[in-house]
Amino acid sequence: MKGARAGGSRRFFYLALLLVVVLGVGGISWAMNRTKASSVMSIDPKSAVGIKAEGHTLGSAAAPVEIVEFADFECPGCGQFATVTEPDVRERLVNTGQARFRIFPFQVTQAHQNSLAAALAAECAADQNKFWEMHDKIFAGQADWSSMYSPGRDPQPILEGYAKSLGLDMAAFNACFSERRHLNKIAANTEEAMRQKVQSTPTIIIGDKMMAGAQAYDVIKAAVDSARTKAGAAPAAAPADTGKK
Repeated sequence: MKGARAGGSRRFFYLALLLVVVLGVGGISWAMNRTKASSVMSIDPKSAVGIKAEGHTLGSAAAPVEIVEFADFECPGCGQFATVTEPDVRERLVNTGQARFRIFPFQVTQAHQNSLAAALAAECAADQNKFWEMHDKIFAGQADWSSMYSPGRDPQPILEGYAKSLGLDMAAFNACFSERRHLNKIAANTEEAMRQKVQSTPTIIIGDKMMAGAQAYDVIKAAVDSARTKAGAAPAAAPADTGKK
């Protein structure tokens, strides 16, 4: 019975995710509540055909291991990982060249009504080489813009505020955002999540290990070390002794 329930749960998840893809690739249509009017936007279904999901990377292309995260900006667990664990991952694994980090933002469920807006804002910031800075602000301020905390909340003014604080060209950012210019990239990320059989967010993939949920740093480090060993990479050098205690 447990196996049957688990199988049914997985089927339900993939049916729900398929619906997101259909809406994303077959003509993303979604509404963003605005203070003045409701605006329904869509994407040409042909624009997503043949687009390869690349996500966004941090760290050296020469790093022997890649840490992959499938994330939804409105997912509380993703927010926890981004604000609690990811800073250590960046400082101790990415900055030291032991691994690079790649994220695929997508909308895991339509219940996350503002997720697409946040992902779109991050993509528009990426046009000005500020993806990771916007990523950090979006997750740090998740409670301020997310519909999970306040249903019906309009995220646009807050996302625009983040863009301004990063010194972005606001005319370019607003044009990108209002045109929903990169929805096809988000749809491609959704397709990649399905291909990888992602069942929840955050999902972390390191080598041959797939881990669901906001993992602790020690778990990430152990998976990176294991992947480095299997890849035949040299052991990570011990930190230099600075004499500080």
